[in-house]
Amino acid sequence: MSSEKSFYSSGELAELAGLSTDTLRHYERKGVLARPLRKANDYRQYPASALQRVRLIRRAIAVGFTLDELASVLKVRDSGGAPCMEVRALAEAKLSDIETRLREMSELRKELRAVLKDWDTRLEQRAPGQRAHLLESLNAGRNGGLGNRRQGSVNLAKKKREMRSK
Repeated sequence: MSSEKSFYSSGELAELAGLSTDTLRHYERKGVLARPLRKANDYRQYPASALQRVRLIRRAIAVGFTLDELASVLKVRDSGGAPCMEVRALAEAKLSDIETRLREMSELRKELRAVLKDWDTRLEQRAPGQRAHLLESLNAGRNGGLGNRRQGSVNLAKKKREMRSK
């Protein structure tokens, strides 16, 4: 298939973009891809520009934008506006969230290493056939903070999202 056609069927566009026709229809419903013209046989006929639009959508999703966010900024852009500052603010918030999650994951990695070290000691000290009570040890002693810290980070992330939506 040549990518220099002036119109694509759903199947052609989906194949060129590397996604399913169901995904194209989903993009239409979400408002990020314009509804195509219909041929006499009621088949969808997308303009050639739809391929670049779908590629833009896929790349934006890959870096963390949601379809709802894209629908909002693309609507402004398609009507002649310049939502550049909104796009940048969204990307900056996504980077901040990623950096927070990376810090949390790094802390979790340290905690899991400590848990595994503790469990190795418990396993070495138990008699054959005796339970080491590994999971129970998560609720006691120095490992007790593992679950509590994760719950706290979930609540913190939820609070951040709520603040941004106001």
